[in-house]
Amino acid sequence: MKPFLLLASRAEDAAAEEEYQAYLRFGGLAPEQLQRIRMEAAPLPPLELSDYSGVIVGGSPFTSSDPPEHKSPVQKRVEKELAQLLDTIVDSDFPFLGACYGVGTLGLHQGAVIDRTYGEGLGGVTIKLTAEGLQDPLLQGMSERFVAFTGHKEACTVLPGHAVLLAGSAACPVQMFRIKSNLYATQFHPELDAEGLVTRIDTYRHAGYFPPEAAEQLMADARKVTATEPMKILGNDEDPRQLCPPIRDSSITSAE
Repeated sequence: MKPFLLLASRAEDAAAEEEYQAYLRFGGLAPEQLQRIRMEAAPLPPLELSDYSGVIVGGSPFTSSDPPEHKSPVQKRVEKELAQLLDTIVDSDFPFLGACYGVGTLGLHQGAVIDRTYGEGLGGVTIKLTAEGLQDPLLQGMSERFVAFTGHKEACTVLPGHAVLLAGSAACPVQMFRIKSNLYATQFHPELDAEGLVTRIDTYRHAGYFPPEAAEQLMADARKVTATEPMKILGNDEDPRQLCPPIRDSSITSAE
């Protein structure tokens, strides 16, 4: 099996390492099966997609919908490099999964409206699959309703007509969507369990997601939540290599 590629952009080492280890653990992957590039650390090197089984974009402290004047030079570089890479990924329908930041990156690339209308605090929420989600191969075996962890300042307000809505929640209508056959984005974190969320709460307590003084209570609340269903997206119980489905010939379905 060719390795997967994780494109990360967390500058904080503790959160970056927790994220990488979570993808290994819940994807059933050995370190040599998941190559990580920390995009915030240096320019993206030349890549050959044929060297990989699929591309994963992890979560990020970057907010795609912020005005350009509010973005750092590093964020602008990362966004430009991801947009260029997505040109190739989308054109070839190459297996792609973007978690949280994937909604901002893939969504904007495909013409979605991304803004702060449906931001969510850090914690567990109930996700509901759509009829299309229940039929999607990447979500096989998942319950129609399940608990997942979220925490984001921005979200998708309007999907483009060629996108397929796969999941939503009461506070955030677009929790997961698909473009073409193999390009996926989730607003919730399929790699995140309670202890992983605790690490991120501690890491980002001064990042504007919540009042810093609320961190200890948020960590206590996180430990009361069990989220196990979302990890099926990363590692099918029967075959952990099914993180991204093989390219299919089915036509694109528009969201209603």
